Amino acid sequence: MNAKLEMRTFLWSLLVISLGFLWMIRPFLAPIFWACALAIIYYPLHMRLLARIPNRPNTAAFISLCVCVMVVILPVILIVAQVVSQAAQAYSHIEKGAFDPGQYLERINSLFPQAQHLLKKLGLDINNLKKTAMDAAMVGGRFAAEHALNIGQNAAGILLDFSLMLYLSFFMLRDGNQLLELLVRALPLGDARERKLFALFGEVTRATVKGNLVIACIQGALGGAILFILGMPGVLLWAVLMAFASLIPAVGPALVWVPIALYWLATGQYWQAGILAGFGVMVIGMVDNLLRPILVGRDTKMPDYIVLLSTLGGIALFGINGVVVGPLVAALFMAFWGIFMAEIHVSGDALIAPANTLESDEEKPNNS
Repeated sequence: MNAKLEMRTFLWSLLVISLGFLWMIRPFLAPIFWACALAIIYYPLHMRLLARIPNRPNTAAFISLCVCVMVVILPVILIVAQVVSQAAQAYSHIEKGAFDPGQYLERINSLFPQAQHLLKKLGLDINNLKKTAMDAAMVGGRFAAEHALNIGQNAAGILLDFSLMLYLSFFMLRDGNQLLELLVRALPLGDARERKLFALFGEVTRATVKGNLVIACIQGALGGAILFILGMPGVLLWAVLMAFASLIPAVGPALVWVPIALYWLATGQYWQAGILAGFGVMVIGMVDNLLRPILVGRDTKMPDYIVLLSTLGGIALFGINGVVVGPLVAALFMAFWGIFMAEIHVSGDALIAPANTLESDEEKPNNS
């Protein structure tokens, strides 16, 4: 009786202490998560370096981290700095009245009189739309300007998060195997289950980060290139906005290039609007349709609709981090249910789960 009471007390204490620790480090969960993601992505490079310089894990981890900084982090910092500057300038133009979305809506209405009848059927008024468009432009510009100011004011906090992320990435690269074995020993899920779930965690994280990053870079570069050719000012800002918009499946960069095409249409730049619309549909849109199922859906072993729903849900709950967290949670959800159904001899055909997470009837997991 005393032994059971002691064990229950210990388990409750363990739960309380663990929750308290997580609550304490909650301000740093984003840097911790991205440190894990960077370590997973650059771990193959770390292992290749370690094979060339054996018995020097610190050097191999440091070189891997330097490659990550040069390839990913420094370019991102430089681009963000330029984008913030261009966004602040755009807000200044809007505030001075150099850009009035209402005028362009009025021109579109005059070019397409039938559009007004369609708007009336939908219960919309052109005057309300003009006011809404102007308000949206002001809010968007103010948002960009405020974030530009916040970045300057919170430079110390941003630097701390970056430093913490890089610091943790170094140790996760160097001690990744030991940390994994420690978690396998600590978690009471069964060694076989835990190894499969950790393998899935790595696969989904690598696929979503690399896949979404590649697609975003390609679509942003293509969008920026066509806007530069067509003479659009502030190309870098629009290119980065398209890259971020590409993280939203099914809609993507159309959130950016469609309003630009409408703007050109309203200002009488018909051939620029036509070229942008055609390029956006036939080239920028096709990149997403062709590459996302290959780079994200195939590697995560999830169907496209699950990737779409989990990404949108993740963005709604976790912001930009949800691009990775959403599909990861969905993959773990399907993996847990796949393992459960396999172990109680229920066919898993009804649930589309990652193939490498299902165990055969003969294979039983070991207990931790």
